[in-house]
Amino acid sequence: MRIQVTELADRKLRDNLAGKEGMYKLLYDTGEGCGCDGIPVLLIVDRQDANDEVIETNSVPILIDRQHQIYFEALMSLDAEANYTSFKLRSDSMTYSNNVKIRDLRGIEVPASQASNSCALR
Repeated sequence: MRIQVTELADRKLRDNLAGKEGMYKLLYDTGEGCGCDGIPVLLIVDRQDANDEVIETNSVPILIDRQHQIYFEALMSLDAEANYTSFKLRSDSMTYSNNVKIRDLRGIEVPASQASNSCALR
């Protein structure tokens, strides 16, 4: 799996880390009953979990849970716009989202039962 990150998206990803330790993780949000089922989200996490793999990028490392890889294509691109905080995740055949949000979970312990539901993460 590979994500080509545009220059602007790269700058925004690095800005969101704010010079602190952390890693990005691409999540396919499978939250139940919260209105966000099937939406890609970028999480900032403290560490790589046992089921995570590193996605090849031309930018900061991005993790993905092995079980979530089935929701995405092998080659995608991540873009941004100067005046918006969200990102655009696309492949040659589809747009996954024009509104990929970042959730900073550094310092938060996420129970395994909530790991695929960003709406439940506080």
